Amino acid sequence: MQRFRRVLIANRGEIALRIQRACRQLGLETVAVHSEADADSRHVREADIALCIGPAAASKSYLDADGLLLAAKVTRADAIHPGYGFLSENADFADAVEAAGLTFIGPTGASIRMMGDKITAKRAMQEAGVPCVPGSDGPLPAAAAEVRAIAQAVGFPVIVKASGGGGGRGMRVVHGLDELEEAVSLTAKEAQQAFGNPTLYLERYMQKPRHVEIQVLCDTHGTALWLGARDCSLQRRHQKVLEEAPAPGIPPETIAEIGERCARACRQIGYRGAGTFEFLYEDGIFAFIEMNTRVQVEHPVTEEITGIDIVAQQLRIAQGEALAFRQEDVRMHGHAIECRLNAEDAKTFLPSPGTVTRWDLPGGPGVRIDTHVVNGYTVQPYYDSLIGKIISYGASRDEAIARMRIALAEMCVEGISTNIGLHQALLDDPQFRKGGVNIHYLERWLAERADS
Repeated sequence: MQRFRRVLIANRGEIALRIQRACRQLGLETVAVHSEADADSRHVREADIALCIGPAAASKSYLDADGLLLAAKVTRADAIHPGYGFLSENADFADAVEAAGLTFIGPTGASIRMMGDKITAKRAMQEAGVPCVPGSDGPLPAAAAEVRAIAQAVGFPVIVKASGGGGGRGMRVVHGLDELEEAVSLTAKEAQQAFGNPTLYLERYMQKPRHVEIQVLCDTHGTALWLGARDCSLQRRHQKVLEEAPAPGIPPETIAEIGERCARACRQIGYRGAGTFEFLYEDGIFAFIEMNTRVQVEHPVTEEITGIDIVAQQLRIAQGEALAFRQEDVRMHGHAIECRLNAEDAKTFLPSPGTVTRWDLPGGPGVRIDTHVVNGYTVQPYYDSLIGKIISYGASRDEAIARMRIALAEMCVEGISTNIGLHQALLDDPQFRKGGVNIHYLERWLAERADS
C-alpha cells in the first residue's frame, strides 16, 4: 500500500476545491496549480502549495501535460488528481504520470484508452454481457455499398458516430439511404478535425430515450461495486443541465440487474477507481453508449443518496486501499437533485463573464452547494461557464424538489447573468414533476417557450 503525502490537483474551479477538501479530510497535503487568470481562486488560497503553470489559455496551462508533470516534480507531489475535463480522460497523460513515478488518481491509461474508443468500449461491454445499442460490429467499412447494407440491417433511423468522439460532437442522425453517404463523409471529416481519428461506427437511433447512468467504484483487489442510477436526461446540445438520483420510475430490480453487469464488466477489464456507465433507456431496455473514466460533475447526487464520499474513495483506491464496504452495504435512501449553475445569458445561453458583485447562498435542511465562487470573484471568459452546483436532498423526490425550489429562490447573484431562472421554470414544469422525460424534452421545451 502506497501512502500519499501530497496530491497535485490538475484542475480548477469547484472540482479543484472539492478534491482539496477530500484530501484534507484524509490528512493529505495539496498542490494547487493554476493559470495566471486563476491566481486569486479560493482553492489556490487554501492549498498547502500553489504554483502558476502558465497563462490564461487552457492549452498553455491546464492542458500542458509537461508543465503539470514538472510542477509535480518541483513540489514533490506523490500523485495527481485530474478532476473532470481537461486531461482527466487523456490516456497518454495517465501513462506519463505513472512513468514519472507518480500515481494517477484514476484508471490506468490502458483502461482510459479502451473505454475512450467507442468501438472497443462497445465490444468490451458486449463480451461482459452489458446490453448495447444495436449497430455495426466494428468500424464502418470504406465501401459505400457495405455501409448501406449495415444501415439497412440495423434499421432506420440510424446515427453515425465518431469512434473517438464525445461531448455531442462527431455524430449525425440519418433517416434514410439518400442521406447516408453524405452524413458518413461529413462526420468522418469532422471526426478527423476534432479528434484526429476519422473512424466511424453506426447505431440504431433511439427516438425517445432517457439518459441513465450507473456509478461504479473499483479497487485494485478485485472488488467492483455499483452505486445506483442517475437520470441526466435534461440536456441542451448534449450538455447536462439537471441531474437526479435515483432515476425516477425505473424498477429497483431493473437497476440492480444492470448495475451488477456493469460491476462484472469492470472486474473483467481490470478497471480501477471511479467510473460511470452511460446508457440510453427506452421501453424498459438499457443500451450502453459509453463509459466516463473519471469523476463526473453530477457525482454529488449519488453521494447524497448513498452516503459514500466518491472523491475520498478515489484517493483511498489510488493509495492501494481495499474498499471497506461490499455491495450489500450500499443502500440508496431518499432522492437528490443537482442544478448546474452556469454564468450564461438566460435567453441566448452565451457565457456571461464578469465580476460577481453579490453572491448570497441558500441554506437549510437538505441543501448542499459545491462552488468555488465568492463575493467579488471574477468569472473568467477562458473556461467552462459552470460556477457551481446546487444539490438538494429529501426523503422523497417531491421533498427534494420542494427544497430545491426554496434554495433557488434564496440564491441571489448579481454582476453576471445565470441560469437560475431556467431551473426554477423547469421545477415548475408538470412533465418534469411527473418524472421520466426523455433527452429531447428540454430542447423542445425551450423552443416552445421561445415561440410563445
